[in-house]
Amino acid sequence: MKIKTELKKSFLAGVLVAIGGTVYLSCQNKIVGAFLFSVALFCICMENLSLYTGKVCYFLKAKDKGNFLAELLVCLVGNSCAVILCALILKSNSSHIKEISGAMCALKLDKSFSRIFVDSIFCGILIYLAVNIYKERNSLFGIFLCIPVFILSGFEHCIADTFYFFLTENLMFSKMIIFILITILGNTIGGLVFPFIRGHAKSK
Repeated sequence: MKIKTELKKSFLAGVLVAIGGTVYLSCQNKIVGAFLFSVALFCICMENLSLYTGKVCYFLKAKDKGNFLAELLVCLVGNSCAVILCALILKSNSSHIKEISGAMCALKLDKSFSRIFVDSIFCGILIYLAVNIYKERNSLFGIFLCIPVFILSGFEHCIADTFYFFLTENLMFSKMIIFILITILGNTIGGLVFPFIRGHAKSK
């Protein structure tokens, strides 16, 4: 694995998620905002960049799982660093989206751990479907349907949520970190369980 290459691809993917999150927060109409957020995954797929929630779905297919796991860790770091940096830049220049993000994050942190976990699993499933439909069928419909669905359903995405949290002020840091860790676990399980069951069903 070329760490520098993977880190660059992951960082750029994180920047795109931050852009998607920004346009979502900027839209008064949340349906429009959710649809426009899809530009992030659309560009990530078209530019062959690395987003953790899309990449983890293919762990079971990897021949060298040790190397792939290392790639996933680098990807998670790159994605996270990018959205945190973008959030800190925007935080000092846009009070409007900062306020909206704050209200949204307060609602997120009111969720129980079990609810966060379940919402993260469903998000992982939808991300897998969006990416896999693009890869297997060369279709963008999965991206422009699955992404708005996960956002409007209130499901949790670890990279997008990291962006929202770091855009917001006065959050309890420990609670925020626990939330993010749960979403990483849930997104991972959601991204793995669907292809696992699908693959098992095909082998019958």
